[in-house]
Amino acid sequence: MNLAGESWRIRAEVDHGALRHNAAAMRKLVGDQTGLIAVVKADGYGHGGPEVAQTLAPFAEQFGVATVGEARAVRAAVLDKDILILSPCLPDERRVVVDEGFIPVVSSTAEAKAYARLVQGKPARIHLCVDTGMGRIGVWQDDALKTAQGIAAIEGLDIESVSTHLPVADSDPAFTAEELRAWETLIGQLRAILPTAKFHALNSAGSLQRPEHAADRVRPGLALYGISPLPDFQQLLRPAMTLKTRITLVRDVGPGRGISYGRDFITAQPMRIATLAMGYADGYPRQTSNQGAQVLIRGKRCPILGRITMDHFMVDVTDLPRDVAPGEEVVLFGKQGDGEITVGEVAGWAGTITWDVLTRLGKRVVVEHLAFFNRR
Repeated sequence: MNLAGESWRIRAEVDHGALRHNAAAMRKLVGDQTGLIAVVKADGYGHGGPEVAQTLAPFAEQFGVATVGEARAVRAAVLDKDILILSPCLPDERRVVVDEGFIPVVSSTAEAKAYARLVQGKPARIHLCVDTGMGRIGVWQDDALKTAQGIAAIEGLDIESVSTHLPVADSDPAFTAEELRAWETLIGQLRAILPTAKFHALNSAGSLQRPEHAADRVRPGLALYGISPLPDFQQLLRPAMTLKTRITLVRDVGPGRGISYGRDFITAQPMRIATLAMGYADGYPRQTSNQGAQVLIRGKRCPILGRITMDHFMVDVTDLPRDVAPGEEVVLFGKQGDGEITVGEVAGWAGTITWDVLTRLGKRVVVEHLAFFNRR
């Protein structure tokens, strides 16, 4: 939050109209009979978890988060939706989960029994995870039937849903096809044990490319924010975030001058250089340094010069009109005029993934919610 008299230096503009468009696109793709679990963990992938949840509530059957704190924040914003905690809870968090009615993920009979011991009154709903290749959480698929039978016999528990996760849905179609074949065979066997449970496996990439495998629910994250992990489907989506900063200083610099730490960039001729009010402390990846990264000023691409520093970095504005001055807006990703820089481009310059770029934004970034209609 800005202090009195302090102007914004970095702003993330979140277009809730785009969020609604993306959710509607995903629902159309998988069909009306399939429930949507809107993944809003990591503060809604940096877009503002509670605000995103309010906008997506008409489209979603449940929300997916990673922590108890996130669950509470989303519950405070949307009172009438179930919240699925997708990551294992710590032992001392389980009481809160049971008492407040969240749906925790479990990976073993022992973990399920730990929740059952805390039940007072109505059964606690839990979510069983099956590991079909991710190797992160869940009971291994070969042991899933036995584990499901054991948990189903525990008094005080209701296995509300069962899921798996696709580790290479965006990169290895052969593995993913075989993984889904085995998963659907397992679903057929598990339904006999858990007749009321809902089944889901598809993340964004799976939902976009393989909607015929949707089962009872799908679990998109990145696609809801307008970014497709599969380029062929990007036209269906609208990026929801534009990240902006501002020019703080413009200087004319002569030849032979070093720019930023390490003097990795030396001016070969006279240049006009703008200093920007953002650095790696605000989430702009330092790894983009000297990788050909660019920003938009007046809709034109301007190269980043030298290394990204904690609070600033510099760009070449030599080819822009001379009246470019401090205070002017700079787009780091998003559209400006006829220009556009995508989150994927920034991720490519940084040697990382789009999820990383979106979720690393720092506390100094002011988030502005556009076309936001508060449901409460």
